[in-house]
Amino acid sequence: MGLRVLFAALLTLLTATFASAQGYPDHAIKLIVPFPAGGPNDVIARVVSQRMSEILKQPIVIENRGGQGGVLGTNFVAMAKPDGYTIAIASAGALAISPHMEKVAYDTLKDLAPVTLVATVPEMLVVATDVKANNLKELIALAKSQPGKLNFASSGPGSLPHLAGELLKLKAKIDIVHVPYRGAAPAVNDLLGQQVQMVFLDLPVLLPQVKAGKLRPIAIGAEKRAPSAPDVPTTAEAGLPGLITENWYGMVAPAKTPPDIVAKLNKAAVEAMKDPTVVEKLSSQGATLVGNTPDEFRAFIASDTKKWADVIKEAGVKTNL
Repeated sequence: MGLRVLFAALLTLLTATFASAQGYPDHAIKLIVPFPAGGPNDVIARVVSQRMSEILKQPIVIENRGGQGGVLGTNFVAMAKPDGYTIAIASAGALAISPHMEKVAYDTLKDLAPVTLVATVPEMLVVATDVKANNLKELIALAKSQPGKLNFASSGPGSLPHLAGELLKLKAKIDIVHVPYRGAAPAVNDLLGQQVQMVFLDLPVLLPQVKAGKLRPIAIGAEKRAPSAPDVPTTAEAGLPGLITENWYGMVAPAKTPPDIVAKLNKAAVEAMKDPTVVEKLSSQGATLVGNTPDEFRAFIASDTKKWADVIKEAGVKTNL
């Protein structure tokens, strides 16, 4: 009798899971953006989700849950019910870097189900206009002639711009001093005021100041030049091929979300990212849309996590673990 009851319970569970996957989605999906409205993460999520909503024939409601560099919103999704109705588009910082910088409540690859890599956004290295360097070679030479004298800004300790600067120090073998800020805006303001000498930040953040001639571009930390900044060389072209500093944004769901639901989300997201209107809107923001499988995205997260963990260790970056 016990085996019959157990078998019946398992059958009921499997039937319910199959039915929910077959009928999914039958109401609105909540998409968490773990940053305030208006930033690159928010813009990418809104453009992609609008097209996904049309494909899935259900509303996708954006909910901004900023805090702790994306950690709080990402953790909210990790703890949500795994039914496909609470998902997120989160950044490299929250998914691959923060777990090695501070204590977070989630394990990215255990507590979250990767859906797809949505977009990559290269970090651009720029300098203040009073810095006597027009390219990466000249900047490295200047730093070597004045060890410990040049500063690089970041949007905060443990942020991707911070680790990009640390990677520059390692690859170029230079001594430059990290100056952390609480976000990109104050870092840019002090760079414009020539209080610091250089910064790596997401391309869309810096592009307006570069085009206005208020900041001097040095290089793009990507393998290919950015269409929105075609005259700026890549770090490989500038002589440091190992200096790849791309930010990225990926869609995740809570762990244990049924594979069929993850597959539906993946299919809708990838289809949305192929839409010419979506491509046009986001390429103008400096983003390159990707769209891969859940397994490919899982492997990508694991690889990028190891990369930045190695940089943190080799550079001796202070952590709060």
